[in-house]
Amino acid sequence: MTTQKNIYFEAFSIFFKIGTFTIGGGYAMVPLIENEIVTKRQWVAKEDFIDLLAIAQSSPGILAVNISIFIGYRLRGIRGSMVTALGTILPSLLIILAIAMFFHNFKENEWVERIFKGIRPAVVALIAAPTFSMAKSARINRYNIWIPIVSAGLIWLLGFSPIWIIIAAGVGGYVWGRFKTRH
Repeated sequence: MTTQKNIYFEAFSIFFKIGTFTIGGGYAMVPLIENEIVTKRQWVAKEDFIDLLAIAQSSPGILAVNISIFIGYRLRGIRGSMVTALGTILPSLLIILAIAMFFHNFKENEWVERIFKGIRPAVVALIAAPTFSMAKSARINRYNIWIPIVSAGLIWLLGFSPIWIIIAAGVGGYVWGRFKTRH
C-alpha cells in the first residue's frame, strides 16, 4: 500500500509517465489512467472512474488534465490535484518546447512525415478501446444502444454541439428516472 508521504511522488510519476508516452491526447490516455489508477492501485473504483471521466469530459478544458485533477483531488485534495495536473502537463510542455526549438530542422523530412502517418491509425485504436470499455461499464445494451448512436449521428452528421447533447441526455435521464420511480 502506498504511504501518505510518497503518494504525491507516485501519483506525479504515474501521470508524468502517461503524459510522456501517450500519443493522441486525452482519450488515448484514458485506458492507461484506468489501468494504473483503477486496476493496479485501486485508488478509485471502476464506477467512480467512469463518473469522474464523464465529469472531466463535460468540464471545459483538456480531458487528460481534467481527469488528472479530479483523480488527484479524490486522492489528496487540492495538493493531490496540483501534483497530478503538473504530472500530466509537464511532459507535453517539455516535448512541445523541444519540438519548437528544432522543428524547422525536420519539418520537411519524409521519414518524420511517414512516422506521423503511421501513428494516426494507432491513435484511433487507442481512442476506440476506452469507448467500448465505457460502453460496457455504462451498461449499453440492445435496448439503449440507440442513445449513443443517435447522439453520435447528431454530432457528426448534423453538426449539433456536444453541449446540447449532454444537456438533453441529462434532462432525459432525469425525466426517465422520475418516470421510473413513479411506476
